[in-house]
Amino acid sequence: MTPACSLRDRFHPRQLRFAALLRSSQSHWLTTEERNQVLLDLKASGWSELGERDAIYKEFNFKNFNQAFGFMTRVALQAEKMNHHPEWFNVYSKVQITLISHDCGGLTKRDVKLAQFIDKAAASV
Repeated sequence: MTPACSLRDRFHPRQLRFAALLRSSQSHWLTTEERNQVLLDLKASGWSELGERDAIYKEFNFKNFNQAFGFMTRVALQAEKMNHHPEWFNVYSKVQITLISHDCGGLTKRDVKLAQFIDKAAASV
């Protein structure tokens, strides 16, 4: 193989897409140390770990539906920017959120980053 050759010259396009997906999902994994630390921090701010799903969960209560919906709108815009979307449920002033990276099969750095944004958004309501 000459130095000018690339992966595109050696692999089928489907294999390249899989390799790119694998690389991107691996870059989101938490090390054991990172995971332990972020879970401590998130639990301190009210998040709980859903061990059966390797996800995190938090419930938010607002004064009324307008505040809850405004909060959800801010989170939705950020989630869209991150291309990482929460599982959530809303009834009147209550919003329940579960974060998990389905493509990676568990909790990742993306979930942590979105959880931190969610906490800031809730505090600013």
